[in-house]
Amino acid sequence: MSRGILKFAAVALALSWMGLALAAPDVGATEKQPINVHAIVMFFIFVMATLGITYWAAKRTKTASDYYTAGGGITGTQNGLAIAGDYMSAATLLGLTSLTYFQGFDGYIYCICFYVGWPFIMFIMAERLRNLGKFTFADITSYRLDQRQVRTVAAIGSLTVVVFYLIAQMVGAGQLIKLLFGLEYWMAVVIVGVLMVVYVTFGGMIATTWVQIIKACLLLGGGTLVMLLAFSQFGFSFEKLATDAVANSKKGIALMGPGSLLADPVTAVSLSLGLMFGTAGLPHILMRFFTVPNAKEARKSVFVATLCVGFFFTVVAIMGLAAVTIVGTNPQYFEGGQLGAKLLGGNNMPAMHLAHAVGGNMMLGFLSAVAFATILAVVSGLALAGASAISHDLYANVIRKGQATEAEEVRVSKSSSLILGVVAVLLGIAFEKQNVAFMVGLAFGVAASCNFPVLILSMYWKGLTTRGAIWGSVAGLVSAVLIVVLSKAVWVVVLGNEKPLFPYEQPAIFSMPIAFFFAWLGSVTDSSVRATQEKAAFEDQYVRAQTGFGAAGAAAH
Repeated sequence: MSRGILKFAAVALALSWMGLALAAPDVGATEKQPINVHAIVMFFIFVMATLGITYWAAKRTKTASDYYTAGGGITGTQNGLAIAGDYMSAATLLGLTSLTYFQGFDGYIYCICFYVGWPFIMFIMAERLRNLGKFTFADITSYRLDQRQVRTVAAIGSLTVVVFYLIAQMVGAGQLIKLLFGLEYWMAVVIVGVLMVVYVTFGGMIATTWVQIIKACLLLGGGTLVMLLAFSQFGFSFEKLATDAVANSKKGIALMGPGSLLADPVTAVSLSLGLMFGTAGLPHILMRFFTVPNAKEARKSVFVATLCVGFFFTVVAIMGLAAVTIVGTNPQYFEGGQLGAKLLGGNNMPAMHLAHAVGGNMMLGFLSAVAFATILAVVSGLALAGASAISHDLYANVIRKGQATEAEEVRVSKSSSLILGVVAVLLGIAFEKQNVAFMVGLAFGVAASCNFPVLILSMYWKGLTTRGAIWGSVAGLVSAVLIVVLSKAVWVVVLGNEKPLFPYEQPAIFSMPIAFFFAWLGSVTDSSVRATQEKAAFEDQYVRAQTGFGAAGAAAH
């Protein structure tokens, strides 16, 4: 295996790339740029280090618990960094910096939408997630309900989120690689897919966790360094930073006013709901709560992740405002050397141009390699979540009805990760020319509409039944997908129709209430014997949720 890793690393030396700006404007058509030698060297160092970690992790991954949850041996601090690494995609570095650069105060509000879900997870969900779950969040939703039916629906919802998220990451990575490193689009997508499969198949959760931790530290350190170098040019004065940004922006004082990015209140509220509660329904985030030994460490994980994410969003906002002056007044970062023209490389590039302005090619290369680490870590986490949904939920508990051995389950999971990698590469290549922002919105919208309502109800509402869970999940999934498909993002931009059939692109404000309503309706109208037994079983579930008694690695209180 080590020889194979070395061979693969030699191939990977040819590539260094960046990731997608989540929910930011699509980069569109791009042209290849001269190869960035600094970035390629740093990329090679990162790939060799992470492949070494994968080799080390492969020797430690012997059981299903090791593969899915690192044996529950990750500390709260380590898991918090890994969660932050899972959540802080390249969007944080590129897309949100870009939004702050162009929209000012509104860009920071957008950052807050991503952030506000974390306190909710910490205080309402973290402890119960750890005490009730084993490998996936479907363990929780099906705890006292019909295993086969509920797991099937939960797995479908998880795979929908994972696939759309993976497509978005792949397409963005392939588009942006041409801007910095001179490789063809399809080559970037293929090598990303191969690396993802290697990490997940051989190293499982142990390798994925440590890749996330390294990536989180690099992202926090690199972003903070660029921010400090840029901020120093304003004497570390927020007043001067804001004043200069207003003076050098086309928007003028409006840069510091709200309302220009999401002027429509329905879209603004729907987006906020999707980002907040979608976070609490992302399968690759929820899966991380099962990697710690007890509920105390689960709460600590969210606390550390919340600190890291909140700090970095502030770093990103400062970078965006600093770029207004440092990048926006420098002709070398505009097409044709003319101020006011299009930014070289597209609208997602202010962070990279800022890195070059304050640290030269070395800093640009470093931040480019960090962006590579960001995307690779995110797709690895997504692939593992998708593979676990197939192997643990569908194969082991639905098809084999709980009779599968650990070896069989892990074997199916590894095969599933390979299939997911192939699908992600093919879809990434197929969607090369499309705007992928709607895919990310759909991923969060489905997570908020399909996964979150049933998950929170299963933990807190005694009256939830199997029929209610299925009705709620299906209604949330179908309504979220339909709203996005019938909106302008897909119906007009992708499918080429003249007018959208639905006026709004963000589904959460509509699909979340639909999911909750059908979950309630299906439950209160279910008077079957099974429904009565499921409601009575809530008391036992409540005890375990509070104490961890009976959970793998019971909570220490």
